[in-house]
Amino acid sequence: MSKALKVAVQMDPMQTVNINADSTFALMLEAERRGHQLWHYEVRHMAQRGTRISARAHRVAVRREAGNFYNFGPTEELDLSTMDVILMRQDPPFDMAYITATHMLEHIHPKTLVVNDPAAVRNAPEKLLVTHFPDLMPPTLITWDRQAIAEFRAEFKDIIIKPLFGNGGIGVFRVREDDENFGSILDSHFVRTTEPLMIQRYEPAVRQGDKRIILVDGVAAGAVNRVPAAGDARSNMHVGGRPEKSALTAREQDICARIGPYLKDNGLIFVGIDVIGDYLTEINVTSPTGLQEIARFDGIKIEETIWDRIEARL
Repeated sequence: MSKALKVAVQMDPMQTVNINADSTFALMLEAERRGHQLWHYEVRHMAQRGTRISARAHRVAVRREAGNFYNFGPTEELDLSTMDVILMRQDPPFDMAYITATHMLEHIHPKTLVVNDPAAVRNAPEKLLVTHFPDLMPPTLITWDRQAIAEFRAEFKDIIIKPLFGNGGIGVFRVREDDENFGSILDSHFVRTTEPLMIQRYEPAVRQGDKRIILVDGVAAGAVNRVPAAGDARSNMHVGGRPEKSALTAREQDICARIGPYLKDNGLIFVGIDVIGDYLTEINVTSPTGLQEIARFDGIKIEETIWDRIEARL
């Protein structure tokens, strides 16, 4: 694409970026390589007046140089409707602040292309979107009801309890049949929030890994397996999961083929799904990761494919 695009990146503070793992950083490097202009802003610096959506933002230049990986220009009030593309890449939790930001961005999308589509993101929090494909999932319960959770546990004996709108493995517990912490885990969750829990049957296949598969515009583009650390049921890499090279199985290809059309039709350009054994457990649409790990193992630069699809949509 010959035209240089104006790209605003809605994300967490720039100084928190891990340049060797962060997928947003990979997307920004590729944007610069293509000659696109970049701005950075945080959600807390957004404002809406009438239908005008703005943010206190900085022009930003990025480079893969530890300790010196970005430069900010001066602060400016940026009318977000003047951008060609907005990458919505702040990390969850998927709370009312997150939801409010999607409502605000709807005022400028699709004239300004927001990736991923803000309405689709709001309607598809990762642990709920997956429930539209129940035959692909392990047995799953979403509820506030403690008795329903106890009955699910009695049925399946070994379960995973996780907050519905969390991320990064925080608040995820494996609870076996004889675990005396069961009641305390529920207490600690419900004393803090009115949100329901997601309960799933524990899948022993997680010891062989929880596979992250990246789909771009509904098509599988690459995968990385994430093996939990010894003594931990969580495979998230920032809590000790070990990434390893992985190819797609026939079952995983079938899963991608099933969900791909929905993702494409709803403007979900960059999506990461999680598969344990034969089961789809999550569809991550908010701020999926995995690009740099896949590149290291397979030499595939999925960020190039993502930008190809963004440019094609424009």
